Amino acid sequence: MLNFKKKGIFTHPSAEKDAPPEQEPQDGILAVWGSPGSGKTVTAVKIAKHLADRKKNVVLLLCDMTAPMLPCICPLSELEGEHSLGSILAAAHVTEPLIKHNLVTLKKHKYLTILGMKKGENEYTYPPYEQVQAQELLDNLRKIAPFVVADCGSYIANDILSAVALMEADSVLRLANADLKSVSYLSSQLPLLRDSKWDAEKQYKVAGNVKPRQAGEQIGQALGSVAFTLTHSPELEEQYLAGNLLADLSLKDSRQFRKEIEKICREVFGV
Repeated sequence: MLNFKKKGIFTHPSAEKDAPPEQEPQDGILAVWGSPGSGKTVTAVKIAKHLADRKKNVVLLLCDMTAPMLPCICPLSELEGEHSLGSILAAAHVTEPLIKHNLVTLKKHKYLTILGMKKGENEYTYPPYEQVQAQELLDNLRKIAPFVVADCGSYIANDILSAVALMEADSVLRLANADLKSVSYLSSQLPLLRDSKWDAEKQYKVAGNVKPRQAGEQIGQALGSVAFTLTHSPELEEQYLAGNLLADLSLKDSRQFRKEIEKICREVFGV
């Protein structure tokens, strides 16, 4: 039997036949939302990093104003410039140049830019904004970058930007832990989204931070069927506690989490 050299001019016929067709990237906005403590920010950051590592321009939008997450993602020394999402939403109209001026770039990740509130800021630091500014922000982000990942807050009743992002996103990851608190949260919050603008078909249900002792049966009883399962990773937890979520996950215990992030990116963005 002939041995075919990898990347040689001759290839095995069955290898070409069995290779899956390459998927075209699908631009758009992904909103990551769910119960408190389900890993929304961690998941959003890792998805954005996965895209940026593959040289895809991506904007990470951090919507939460009650607990600004920008200082929790990476050391401040890795950020280029100090800008705030609040400066954008405070404008009468949100324009493309205004957004570009306030995007936070990173020294080590040239394909990734971030929008979020700065450390010490809160929703009262800037004048109140309305739905029109949130809508204009998302519309212009579509023009600025092909991929947008919005990390939404959990309390959507008082969070205009998160609520609008959920309505306007092309896809939504709905995270929940497999516990009674998450079930109670969703039964309380989902009725707020039951109107004509909320497309339930674009949701992917995700079990977050799943521990080894939580069998598939327990997840099913708590959340029903889920599209993705993100397992607990001690290495990821350490990154979160250290505020260094843009670091690589390299340990064996993180392998399952990494694979699931790759699956999500293929399903949602074709990347």
